[in-house]
Parts: sequence; structure tokens; C-alpha cells
Amino acid sequence: MTAKLDLKRELDAYRAKRGELRLVDVPPLQYLMIDGHGDPNTAPAYREALEALYPLAYALKFASRRELGRDYVVMPLEGLWSAADMDAFTVARDKSRWDWTLLMLVPDWIDRALFDKAADAVRTQGAPARLDEIRLAPLEEGRCVQTLHLGAFDDEGPVLERMHAWLEAQGLQKGGRHHEIYLSDARRVEPAKLRTILRQPVAARAERERRELRLAGIAVRVGGQQSRQG
Repeated sequence: MTAKLDLKRELDAYRAKRGELRLVDVPPLQYLMIDGHGDPNTAPAYREALEALYPLAYALKFASRRELGRDYVVMPLEGLWSAADMDAFTVARDKSRWDWTLLMLVPDWIDRALFDKAADAVRTQGAPARLDEIRLAPLEEGRCVQTLHLGAFDDEGPVLERMHAWLEAQGLQKGGRHHEIYLSDARRVEPAKLRTILRQPVAARAERERRELRLAGIAVRVGGQQSRQG
């Protein structure tokens, strides 16, 4: 049996300081994922996602230790958040309009066969309603800006506004979904002491504009070919 791996200690992307906005390069990582929509405080889909995600995460850890002799610390819950109108997330905080993907990071040695064994083990104990919706999938975020938020989730708005203003000042744009890493257990820690890493993938403004121009050029060329053929 090798030493127990704690990815929080191994990965720079899982470190952040309060009041510090920092650019980090996040490597491709592998997660358990499940999608949903609506207010995380009231939507049944959110509660059901948690009821499926945690048993599978622990079953996968035990399967890895038993089958491979490789143990690891189960990682904290994470979430990708978005809305059709992002003001519903950063300004209005209208949670009923939020789309989310809940995540739990797993080591890269976890494969589909072990995932299936762990899922089967959970089923034998009474399958949670949304177990079959969980997938094992990679996430590639690349360059991101992140910081540590201390306090209630509903107090994140001003921190996010500062983050977005800062990246604009650096010549950067949002390049992916807002990402949160919950270092505290909200069931046991009072809201004022919750520790949450806030992460935003970014892209250079010039790079994004060049990509959009290339795509527009392709569309023009394709459109011209179609018109000549028509």
C-alpha cells in the first residue's frame, strides 16, 4: 500500500489566499460530474445530486485501495456555475436561473472499469436516484484567476465583481464557467467562516478576438462556396 495521496497538497491550483487575485495554470484533471439547474438551496435535483455523488466518491476510493493498493483523500465538493444571463449570477444572484455541474476530483489512475465497479457497489446498497447520471470525465481549464473567499456564499458578489474588473484590466476575458471549490463543510461550519476558492478560467482578449475572426472567416468562405453551388 502506497502513502495516501492528498491532491489538495499536491496541486498548486488548490491553493488560494484571501484578498489575493492570482493567475494559475490548471492542468487537465479528472472528475466525477453531475449536472443540474436551479437554486441549490431548494431544488430537489441539487440534493439528489449530492446524495448520489458522495456515496460514489467514497466507494471509488475504497475500490482503488482494495483493487489497486492505492489510497487517496476524497476531495472536497466543487461546482461549475453559469446562467444564460450572467447578471443572474454576479449581480441579481437569482439562484432559480442557475445552471450547475457538481464535481469531485479523482486521481488520474481511476479508469472506467473501476468507476463501474464502484457504481455497482453503491447500487447493491440501494442506488440513489441520480446515480446513473454521474460521469467520469476530464476538465481542461488552463489559465485561470482565483482567490479565496471567506464568508457566506451570498457574499461572493462583490468579490466576483473585483475579480472580473481585475482580469479586464489585465487584458483578459472570461474563458469558461465560474468554478468554486468548497474547502469547508457547510453543514458544520457557520456561514461567516466558510472557505471557498473562487476560480475563473480566462483567455487573452486578443487571442479570443483572433479566434472569433478565424471562425468568421471560415463562415464567410463556406457561405461563398454554398452560394456558388446553389
